[in-house]
Amino acid sequence: MMKLGIIICDQVRQQLQPEFGDYRAMFANLLRQVDDRLELEFFSAINLELPDDIDACDGYIISGSRWGVNDDLAWIRQLEQFIQQLYLANKGLVGICFGHQLIGKALGGLVEKSAKGWGVCVALNQVSQLQPWMIPVQNRLNLVVSHQDQIIDPPPRTRVLLGNEFCPYAMIQVGAHTLGIQGHPEFSRQYSQALINCRKEQLGASVVAIASHSLSHQVDDVVVMTWLINFLKQ
Repeated sequence: MMKLGIIICDQVRQQLQPEFGDYRAMFANLLRQVDDRLELEFFSAINLELPDDIDACDGYIISGSRWGVNDDLAWIRQLEQFIQQLYLANKGLVGICFGHQLIGKALGGLVEKSAKGWGVCVALNQVSQLQPWMIPVQNRLNLVVSHQDQIIDPPPRTRVLLGNEFCPYAMIQVGAHTLGIQGHPEFSRQYSQALINCRKEQLGASVVAIASHSLSHQVDDVVVMTWLINFLKQ
């Protein structure tokens, strides 16, 4: 049995919680579909809750966040140091959205607010390097995205595994045990639409229209999470 530590870096907006629950529930529901034998332990990074011992879990997943990796906040700096510890110890780690970007920054890459603007849609990604843990095999993936920041320059020892024109570094592997993905397998399309509705003024009418239309596409959330767990189990 694998014990997986899920490091949560945000909270669902209060007005959306009655319908969608919190991020712990989103991860737990999806992970149960992938492998119901996983033992899950949750940590709240925003409350400075991280494992005292990196070996407390067999591997870790870092969630997304409304904050940016360049924000000068104590919990972000603490989490950055934790990523560096895991990397040096060859401990399995997956970062999602904010987690993906923080891996990039912590390990020597550059993350900035993208000049291309918001990525809020179902994004189509092309696999550039198939890996043995990418089972079931797919060459293209649809995944909900919700971000302004992007990895602009990846860290040393990076392999780019997935990308598209808008976000070239949509999935990176750094070394043997660290993986980041820009998309959100844990987000349903319904939750993504609710978030878009909350951000209408920030996004603007044209972005909202394009994003909402894209949500008619099916997403590969279970496939992607299966890949992430396969990566951590290897």
